[in-house]
Amino acid sequence: MSKARILVVEDDPDIRELLSYTLGKEGYEVLSTADGDSGLAMALNRKPDLIILDVMMPGLDGLQVLKRIKADEKTRLVPVLMASAKGEDADVVTGLELGAEDYVTKPYSPRILVARVRTALRRSQHEEPASNKTILSASGIVLDPAMHQVTAGSTRVDLSATEFQLLALLMRHPGRVYERSAIIDSVKGGDYPVSDRSVDVQIVSLRRKLGEYGSLVETVRGVGYRFADEGNAR
Repeated sequence: MSKARILVVEDDPDIRELLSYTLGKEGYEVLSTADGDSGLAMALNRKPDLIILDVMMPGLDGLQVLKRIKADEKTRLVPVLMASAKGEDADVVTGLELGAEDYVTKPYSPRILVARVRTALRRSQHEEPASNKTILSASGIVLDPAMHQVTAGSTRVDLSATEFQLLALLMRHPGRVYERSAIIDSVKGGDYPVSDRSVDVQIVSLRRKLGEYGSLVETVRGVGYRFADEGNAR
């Protein structure tokens, strides 16, 4: 079975070379380019299985490239990992809202990035268990795992793969409180190198996309998060 094809779009030549070398050693087929315009063209024409996309680049920046990738039928399901020297929540949330699967903040360890690549590929290439494909409906939100669709009221909500899995996890057991570590284990896998802060960022993005229904994703201070049970919901 052939290894996945990964596209690296990164304008820093040292980082680009290091990523290409590290991923190549893992057996992946690596494509690379230094700017957003050529990165978009390669994404559309070379059909990568995953894209590592820098935010700050000449020409089209990473967020513009991401938006076009997710708008094109040929590439909208390709997982994208955003890489940025910026650590502000606003930049991270913007990428997640546009459909990025995950993000890493520079400087980062290539080994950690490879672990995230493996997890993203594993999640995109394997079907969910049949037990996880039941349509979920609660308090005006309907989640269809088979169609990968969410509606809040009468509005279709576009979620990233991670946001979708997070909402599904919470909706399967309304009222149950999930610690951040349990959310990471369930959504990302127990070996996933990620901080509790990244869960908080995903929650912020999820709530924003759900609009007035975002308050159904409740914070339990000092513990974690839950989906409001029917008795306490709107």
